Amino acid sequence: MARNSYELGVGVSEDHLALADAVHGFVERTITAEIVRAAVESSEAGKQLPYWDALVAQDLLSLHVAEDLGGQGAGLLTLAVALEPLGRGLHTGPFVPTALASAVLAQDGGSWAQAQLPGLADGSRTGAVALSANLTGVLRDGALVVDGIADGVVGAVSADVIIAPVTVGGEQRWVAFENADLTVAAQDNVDVLRGAARLHADSVEVSAARVLTVTSVRVRSVAAVVLGAEAVGVMSWCVSTASEYAKTRVQFGRPIGQFQGVKHKCAHMGIALEKARAVLWDAAYALDRDDETADYAAAVAALIIPDAAVQVAQDCIQVHGGIGFTWEHDAHLYYRRALALRGQLGARDERAEAVAGYALSGLTLSSELELPAEAEQIRAGIRAELAEIAQLDDEDDQLVALGDGGWNLPHLPRPYGRSASPLEQVVISQEIKASGIPMPQLLMGTWAVGAIVPHGDERQKRELVVPTLRGEVVWCQLFSEPGAGSDLASLTTKATKVEGGWRVTGQKIWTTVAQFAEWAMLIARTSPDKPKHGGITYFVLDMSSPGITVRPLREMTGSALFNEVFLDDVFIPDENVVGAVDDGWHVARTTLAGERVALSQKMEAYATDADLLKFAIGRDLSPVARYHVGELMAESRAVDVIGSRVVLKQLSGIDVSTTSSVGKLLGMALGQAISEFVVAELGIAGVVSVPGERSDHAMEQLIAGRATTIYGGTTEVQLNVIGERMLGLPRDASVTA
Repeated sequence: MARNSYELGVGVSEDHLALADAVHGFVERTITAEIVRAAVESSEAGKQLPYWDALVAQDLLSLHVAEDLGGQGAGLLTLAVALEPLGRGLHTGPFVPTALASAVLAQDGGSWAQAQLPGLADGSRTGAVALSANLTGVLRDGALVVDGIADGVVGAVSADVIIAPVTVGGEQRWVAFENADLTVAAQDNVDVLRGAARLHADSVEVSAARVLTVTSVRVRSVAAVVLGAEAVGVMSWCVSTASEYAKTRVQFGRPIGQFQGVKHKCAHMGIALEKARAVLWDAAYALDRDDETADYAAAVAALIIPDAAVQVAQDCIQVHGGIGFTWEHDAHLYYRRALALRGQLGARDERAEAVAGYALSGLTLSSELELPAEAEQIRAGIRAELAEIAQLDDEDDQLVALGDGGWNLPHLPRPYGRSASPLEQVVISQEIKASGIPMPQLLMGTWAVGAIVPHGDERQKRELVVPTLRGEVVWCQLFSEPGAGSDLASLTTKATKVEGGWRVTGQKIWTTVAQFAEWAMLIARTSPDKPKHGGITYFVLDMSSPGITVRPLREMTGSALFNEVFLDDVFIPDENVVGAVDDGWHVARTTLAGERVALSQKMEAYATDADLLKFAIGRDLSPVARYHVGELMAESRAVDVIGSRVVLKQLSGIDVSTTSSVGKLLGMALGQAISEFVVAELGIAGVVSVPGERSDHAMEQLIAGRATTIYGGTTEVQLNVIGERMLGLPRDASVTA
């Protein structure tokens, strides 16, 4: 059985899924509620707890450490995979501070740093990292003499080695101290389960070997992954706990999860979790490869995850109501943990500025997928076949070859597609892009083909699917009605059986390109006495049929992409029924699923990060504007990575059926936010034509973009889908099958 993507965590490979399952099982067995509650009431928060030896025995501290230094060499991504279920369990003690310290030392090539790693990897020594400090150092007789303090150093009370930043001659260097070198005093911490300490250095002499070569940027990148992974675990617990409570808590005679206010709040929590997992995975993966954009990817994670964790923890308390505000409920412990982790990673404006700095410098994050080795085994044949098409001189001949060869929709069965596996589909997409062959713009034809191939008869496939795949037929979709937009089960267009076919009467609306379309997908009610989702039939309609009136609707933009379509006693022959009579809802769902997958991607017709950078690079932006650029670029990266993870999950056979709704919500909201930012920054030039400012395009994108959160399923409908299908919340009481 395919596993739901929501339940899986950070990893997408089989090995990572198995690791996450194993750690989750260990946490449930070992870090019991009794142990956690005992630690809450203890005055010795942060010290080793009863399960420390059992945790060390899992060999999780060594996951990211190189094999020749006593570790498993699996990298930071594997460590992050393990840290999420640990974060769900509110584990305390020195595990995370030690993992962070060893991860920092692993970035340093010095012999002293490497010598510390075996002890940290096997748990015989523990560590801590001060991510900020007021420490200064002076070189004296070949040694560094350090003075000053550092506050809020998590795990420092019991740590053997403590890493902290020291300012030396105006430059920040990272120095490793032994605990005995410093005066370490416990401090109150908002996280009552994890101790923090003030460090005081009084003329502490440090040998040159313990002055690390790792940069401050890289230390913060590693911290973003290690602490971010635990924050994602906090979010995971909050989402699942709030959702379960919303399913069972009854108010006013209904589970509270049926109320849209609660359902949408939980859905937003789930979206935030999916986004946080994506950017964490991206950052850890980039750091493991040590590519030139690794710190940029980590800066995105540092910006998104901490605040998302705090918000989700707050929402968890809100969903629980009064019980969530009690000391006895664990919700406040996760909220405290989220607050503490965010505090460690620094102020939000600094994190946003880091992302803005990378983006405005022109650095670009790659979205290239690392495919399994077998991808190269199939690439050569695909490339050779496409090369033959590329050599055709006439573009029409190329379109015919693409359609007849099954290249346009390769996932379809032959001869309409290529019966391509998910991996083959990815390779085909890459190779078509590399070949430069122009692809036909099938638009709604993609959805028509997606419905006719599995449900239509051979004549329909031959006469409609084949020419559509060649780019010869323009389609429109006659689904929505004035009284039935996203709620297609409430449609009233009626099809009455007559000799040889059906007579259809009704009105459709919001029909894209109906004024140009040659064929239409149409759903109409054929049995009004059946339940809402029953009694609907799917037709293909020749748009030249008598009785059809198309009336363009002028939109906010002034153009007319949408239309009203009036059907006045239109005859449709029996041969144009797709699937069985009264089974049209089943066929229509095939089309709708295709639509949502398509809309989950960024749409170049609306504002994208490329538009944002074109506007912002080289412009004298205020600190507030740079802050917003950082936020928007981080959001854009999250959308890109969610798309990449969808592909990789599909390659692993994971169910991603709700991810399209998440992608649509994030992608469409991003486009709106980018155009809004640009127009607002332009001031008067954003709303009137000012010489020297190219603002018309931004205003067009702003106005046109208002449609993106409406069509294809409004934001509110998509939130219902996420709440019900991803989180398992109950459907609204008024909905019947």
